[in-house]
Amino acid sequence: MALKYDLIQGKDMSEGAGPDAKLWYARAAAADHMTFDELCDDIAESSTLTSADVKATLDRMAWVISKNLQNGRIVEMGELGNFRMTIGSKGTITKEDFNTSLIKKPRVKFYPGKRIQTARTETKFERIDVEEDTVTEVTETV
Repeated sequence: MALKYDLIQGKDMSEGAGPDAKLWYARAAAADHMTFDELCDDIAESSTLTSADVKATLDRMAWVISKNLQNGRIVEMGELGNFRMTIGSKGTITKEDFNTSLIKKPRVKFYPGKRIQTARTETKFERIDVEEDTVTEVTETV
């Protein structure tokens, strides 16, 4: 199986490009959607847990991750990777002028573990041509 992509034309953002210059860029095209129930069923099939056990565990996991991120902790998820909260803010000239209203909405960052990093490096790509409904197979890996 390969990651499908199509091409879209967008503004050329490279230095020295003319105001009307355009380039073609790759955009990932989702092949399908895995539902939460399907995920739980797949995990249950390869373990001693029932689908209900998996659902309950993942539900609780989301709560625990959220609580710990709000407390400034990095949450390690084994081979899955790590979650951490990051923030940005508007700046002030002096420290005394700074207050929390200047802090932007926090972002949750995910840093993939080795298994997911390996999946990224071993991904093959398959180009789809949306207008013509044709598929061009590309066997390159990144």
